Parts: sequence; structure tokens; C-alpha cells
Amino acid sequence: METRQYATDRMKKVALITGASSGIGEALAKVAAEKGYNLALIARNADNLEAVASVCRSKGADVLAFTGDVSREADCKGFFEAALQKFGTCHVLINNAGISMRAVFNHTSPDVLARLMDINFWGTVYCTKYALPALLENKGSVVGVSSVAGFKGLPGRTGYSASKFAMQGFLESLRCENLETGLHVLIACPGYTASNIRKTALGKDGSSQKETPLDESKLMSAETVAEKIWAAVESRKKYLVLTFKGKMAVWINKWWPGLADRLAYNLIKKEPDSPF
Repeated sequence: METRQYATDRMKKVALITGASSGIGEALAKVAAEKGYNLALIARNADNLEAVASVCRSKGADVLAFTGDVSREADCKGFFEAALQKFGTCHVLINNAGISMRAVFNHTSPDVLARLMDINFWGTVYCTKYALPALLENKGSVVGVSSVAGFKGLPGRTGYSASKFAMQGFLESLRCENLETGLHVLIACPGYTASNIRKTALGKDGSSQKETPLDESKLMSAETVAEKIWAAVESRKKYLVLTFKGKMAVWINKWWPGLADRLAYNLIKKEPDSPF
């Protein structure tokens, strides 16, 4: 019986999810477990990550919880090697780990922008690089959890927008390179979502702001975002832009970029403790 169960578990699809200890990453992991995936999860907070892994195991998933920082290439390589040793392959990689910022560039240390690029952009590059051979073999999916800030540069978010623009450019190029290999690439832009990303956003000196400027209760839930991202993976969509405001921002920026600039500035300016 144990041998048969082990064989059944090995036949399950395997999803790798970064930044899985909270927010959208946590929700993505739980939805994947409910869908029958085995999981390899990575995050920096070991206790929170293990708590998420425990819930996913209770839903029937076999789970690898790997404590690591995606801004470090060695951690990304170690994560994939551990996943490969445990599961033998992978079918979906969701690059979800990310961090934001909230400060005017003129007063911001360049180190803040470097940190954002290391996590949001290079973390995606490193994890995708090591997972790609298995994903190509399975005609699997690479997902980048990006943002409307990857389509429209936002004031007070120079490093965040830059990192998301870079992520999207990388993933679009990867998609073009693999038009004939069967690899699926999804760029998912959730819009404002209830999560910890604003509380951990970096200020001008690199410290976390700790307080969110938004009413989180009025934002789309991480669980809803996760359901929609997984639906987009299963239908092999190329882009997913969520929320009415998010879709309008992308559309207006395409046709009336000057108006988009003014609307974005006015929106950020109205935030509590706005940098403007």
C-alpha cells in the first residue's frame, strides 16, 4: 500500500512557488494543494513557510519547504535541486516572491532599487534558469507575478516599476524564444491585493515602512487572486490583468500616456503619508 501511494504521489504534477510564506504566495500554494499538486515552496521566513506547508499537507499534497532568499542565486539553485531530488521533475514555476517601495527617487538610496531588482527581477531569472530544463521537458508553465506597475511607471515606486518592467521584458522574451517548444509563459498582474507587500515596502533608506497606506479590507483578496492565476495557468493564458482599475490603467496608458501620468500621480498623492 505504501509503495502504491508513493507511486501515485510521484505521478502528481509538481508546482514550485516562491515567496510562499504569506499573501498571494501562500494562497497560491493552498489552491495548488487543493488541485492535487505536490509542492516545492521557498521563502525567507522558515516558521511561516512551515505553517503554510503544514496546511498544504493536510490537503493531500507532498510538500518541500525550503528556507531561502531568491535574490541569492545559490539559494535558487539549491531550491530547485532539492525539489528535483524529492519529486524528480516540475511542471509549474510561479515566480511570486517580491518586494515593493514607497519613496521619491530624488531622496532614495540606490541600494533600495538594487534590492528590488535583486528580488523581483533576478529572483525570477535565477529560479527560471534552474527550473527551465524540466519545464521544457514537460511543456510546463512559467508564471511571473508582476503588477500594473510593470506596464505603467508609478510615482514613488521607481525601483518597483523598474523591476516589474524588467521581469515582464524577460518573460516576454522567454515566451518568444519558446514559441515552438510548448513552454507556457504567463505574466500575471494582480493590481492592489490585500497582502503584506505594502507593510514590507522599503522606504528611502531601505527600512520597511511597516504600515500600509491603503484600506486592505477593500482590496481583492489573495485567495481570489490565486484562484484566477491558477485558472490562467490551466487555460495557458499569456497575460492576466486583474481588477477594473488595473485594466483601466493599462488601457489608458496605452492610448493616453499623459493622462495616465496625471491619474497615477494624483492617486499616489492622495495616499496617507504620501511622499508627494
